[in-house]
Amino acid sequence: MSKVLEKIRSWGSAPGALGVLGLGLGVGLIIFASLGAFMVHANSENFCANACHEMTIHMAAEYKDSIHDKNRTGVRATCNDCHVPHGYIPNYIAKVGLINDWWGHYVTGSIDTKEKFEAKRYELAKRVWVYMKENDSRECRHCHNSGKMDPEKQTEKAQARHAKAKKEGLTCIDCHFGISHKEPEGPGPQELNAANK
Repeated sequence: MSKVLEKIRSWGSAPGALGVLGLGLGVGLIIFASLGAFMVHANSENFCANACHEMTIHMAAEYKDSIHDKNRTGVRATCNDCHVPHGYIPNYIAKVGLINDWWGHYVTGSIDTKEKFEAKRYELAKRVWVYMKENDSRECRHCHNSGKMDPEKQTEKAQARHAKAKKEGLTCIDCHFGISHKEPEGPGPQELNAANK
């Protein structure tokens, strides 16, 4: 161990070592800041709705005038509010997962037309539902905090359904799906529960 420390000390005392260290730190800081700026931009509604062909043609059009776009309160949930984790580490992991969508559009062409996209709609929706079920609808709960909900302002039917869902261990996406996008043909999230038991 002492030989390793001696070697590090000898590098530090070499001519120009401080300049190389400063340059390395500067380049690292620029890369880190650029990555952070990209992450902020990649979480914007503009990026999500316009970065990919299928988002521009299909998803953004479906979202427009949905309850998450326009509602009586004027509070909007944008693409990233529902589809991107709000924590730093999960956010970065989700961004790496976007490579799969990019691959499907630009490399394999599996979703590069409306017809191909519609043919895979259920598979894509199911992937989102499973992800949301696995994290207990984390992105929904970022805005919809059940502890802050006023049951008195809910209909009796909604109160009963929420109580039943809680008792059965259901999560938001089990009932609230197809809200901002067209509901695909096939079993919904609750039916997936039954099929996996």
